[in-house]
Parts: sequence; structure tokens; C-alpha cells
Amino acid sequence: MTSIKLKTPHSGEYEQPTGLFINNEFVKGVDGKTFEVINPTDESVICSIHEATEKDVDLAVSAARKAFEGPWRKETPENRGRLLVKLADLFEKNADLLAAVESLDNGKAISMAKGDVAACAGCLRYYGGWADKIEGKVVDTTPDTFNYIKKEPIGVCGQIIPWNFPLLMWSWKIGPAVACGNTVVLKTAEQTPLSALVAATLIKEAGFPPGVINIISGFGKIAGAAIASHMDVDKVAFTGSTVVGRQIMKAAAGSNLKKVTLELGGKSPNIVFEDADIDNAISWVNFGIYFNHGQCCCAGSRIYVQESIYDKFIQQFKERAQKNAVGDPFKHETFQGPQVSQLQFDRIMGYIEDGKKAGATIETGGKRIGDKGFFIEPTIFSNVTEDMKIVQEEIFGPVCTISKFKTKEEAIKIGNNTTYGLAAAVHTKNLNTAIEVSNALRAGTVWVNTYNTLHWQLPFGGFKESGIGRELGEAALDNYTQTKTVSIRLGDALFG
Repeated sequence: MTSIKLKTPHSGEYEQPTGLFINNEFVKGVDGKTFEVINPTDESVICSIHEATEKDVDLAVSAARKAFEGPWRKETPENRGRLLVKLADLFEKNADLLAAVESLDNGKAISMAKGDVAACAGCLRYYGGWADKIEGKVVDTTPDTFNYIKKEPIGVCGQIIPWNFPLLMWSWKIGPAVACGNTVVLKTAEQTPLSALVAATLIKEAGFPPGVINIISGFGKIAGAAIASHMDVDKVAFTGSTVVGRQIMKAAAGSNLKKVTLELGGKSPNIVFEDADIDNAISWVNFGIYFNHGQCCCAGSRIYVQESIYDKFIQQFKERAQKNAVGDPFKHETFQGPQVSQLQFDRIMGYIEDGKKAGATIETGGKRIGDKGFFIEPTIFSNVTEDMKIVQEEIFGPVCTISKFKTKEEAIKIGNNTTYGLAAAVHTKNLNTAIEVSNALRAGTVWVNTYNTLHWQLPFGGFKESGIGRELGEAALDNYTQTKTVSIRLGDALFG
């Protein structure tokens, strides 16, 4: 059996695929293994999903290779674009179902899940528009030589996505890869395979040839490792922790030296100057850390406030955090749902305990909510020092630290005081301050008087240990193309 009837409070009954999507069909895993998917809201088992092993990765890669060398290689850029736009249309047509499955599986608030699905459609449509605009150029060197440079697809792309934004990462990875003419084997996170498999049903409906996009479910140590080390995968893209990113890079280097892009962790500073609009800043600081339950690689988890407004800010920020509605993701008013799993819940609570032991002060939160489901109160730590684990390490939950600073120079120094460099933010009414501090912060994205306002047209990725390469925007196309130079001698002259 490769599907099951399930129900969500938002969409009602639907058909949930449980197989591996290979060659445009849902199939059972070769070894017949399955794993349970847990509902983070009530800790119940939602269903069991077929688990991909190395053998299944081989089958998916073989299907992708056959498609790449066959019909897909001959597909026109115009038609690649049309298929992606059709897929975007189907995302919009099935938005309620996709959002509901995302909330069921991930615990994401339904309002946030709907926003994710809309962004998926936007991203796919954007790259559909790019498909026939990937151009080379002619370079004039000598009168008797004609030289041109062209962009070609890399080939079979292995893509490994995380559990915090299952559908969004699905579209971020597939959109540019397919637009450039590659084929894909994408592995979902084992915690959240359901929405990606529902989205896979739309691939065949959109008209993609078999083997162009393959979606498999499995564990990182088995299926993910098999993709990263596979000798017939030409490129691997990974979004997740820096620890696993290092392992992916080693596997790629140790196999066929495949190309690698990594979008990794973060410990992003959110800097508030004394001239900022304090109400606006509090709103965005709150969204910056508690959006998506704090399970966001670019979360503004280190908050720095200029000392003259610190006391006022922290009081108002506490009041704002306490208003965040935490609970059932299917309730309209919910802002923060449960953490994704027991493992993640325990990890976050461990950091909270470590912060207490280190002498930090909990201004609000710090406790579990209820006795069922993985719910944690929005938590703010003050009286922290820069060497504390809660300041330096990525917690990936609804937990932040808040500190004072005196000068612009100090803000820049402490803002950069991390091994990460994914994102940052500056809140000020002074344009000079905004530009000077933004330019000095070592981060791939710097927001000014806003936070977490990602868009598919804008490149996203990290400095330092936050990764290699860029997602989104025109920049993502570089991840999925390789440059070929063709130099043609003109005339009949012999060498020498």
C-alpha cells in the first residue's frame, strides 16, 4: 500500500501518499521498511511512511539520470518554464490541503502554513520565468577565433531538506534546479515527510516527464548519506545544521567531488538603537525570534538594545511575547504551535536549563505548556554574557537572549561575535546608521526595521559557518549551472 486516508481539521479527509515518488509513481521501499510520523500537537502516530535505503536512492538516481540523458535534456527552456508555472498554479489550487498537511505534520500554525504555500507558488513561478533567460555570451579575443561561453545544467542533483519549512524548502530547491535543466532526487526530513509527498502528486499532474523530480522519505544517516556519497549524483544541496553540513561536504569530497551548496545554522543578532521606533522594533523583534516556533535558521535570537532604552524595551518586549498565542496549530488565533519532535523539545529545554545554571535571568517563559504535545513558552533570557551557550549556540526554538550595548562600534563588534553569519537586523531611523552597521555586519542578509521578510527574488545564504552558496534570486541559478567555454578557430591557418 502506498497511500492512506487521513483527515485534518482544516481540509477534511484526503489521500496521503506513503510511498517513495520515483519515476512519477509512488512505490514501496525495496527493503519494505517503514517509519512512523508523529503528530507534534498530541504525540499520536499519524501514519507510517516507506523508508528509503541505499537501494532506493540508487533507483531514484538511476531514474533521474535516465531522464536527464533522455527527454529532459532535449526539453526546451520555454517548456521547462511552462511546467514550473503549471506546478505553481497547482500549488495555489491545492493551497488549503497543502497548508493543512503542513500544519498536521510540522505543528506550524495554519495561518503561517498558508503563507508558506503562497510563497512556494511564488518561488516556482519565479523560476519558471527564469528558465528561458539563462544566457551565455560571446567573447572577442583575436580576429581568427570565435569564442562563446554557455551555461549548462550540472546533471543529477541530490537535495536534502529540513523539517522546519518542508514545503518552502521543497520549492526553493526544486525551482532553480529544474529551471536550469537538471533532474532531482530530493529527500525530505524524516520528521516531516507528509506535505512533500502530497506536493509530489502535483509533479505528474503538471506534466513533468518521469524521473525529472523524485521525492523520497528516509533518515539522514542512511538515505541522506547515500545521496551525499553517490557516485552518479553530480551536485548535492543541503539545508540544515552546520554539524551535518560538514558531514555532507566530507561525503561529497570523498566520493566524486560533487558540487556542494549548504544553507546552515545561524545565531543572528537583532540590534535596536535608541532612535528606533520602539513599538515597531518590538513587533519585529518578536516576529524575528518566535516566528515558526523559533525553528528558523535565521531567527533573531541575540537581541541587543542600546542602554538608554533597554529598560523600557525589555518590559514592553516581555509583554508582547506573553501575548503570543501558543497552542493548537489549527486554531485561527494560534501564532506558535508545538516544537517539531520530542528530540527537539528536549534539546530546547536542555538549553533553557543550561541558561539558568549559567546565571542568566528568565524574564518570561522557560516552561513547558500542557502535558501533551511539544509546546514551550516564549522565553527571554537577560543578564547573559557573551560566553554562555545560550548566546553562542543555535537553540532552534522560542528562546532568545537580550543584552545592552553603548555605542555603534560595540553593537557591530558583538553582532559579529559568533561563528555564524546567516542574518542580522538593525532598527534605527538614521539612514547613515542603518547603512554603516549593515555593511559592517558579517551576514548574508541584513534587515533594517523589519525581520524574516524573505522573498524568492532576494538571495539568501550565509557567511562563515552558515554555509556555502545562495538560495533564491538569480544567484541560485549559479548553484545549478556549470560554465562551458567553446573556442572556434576561423580560417585555414595552420598552427606554427
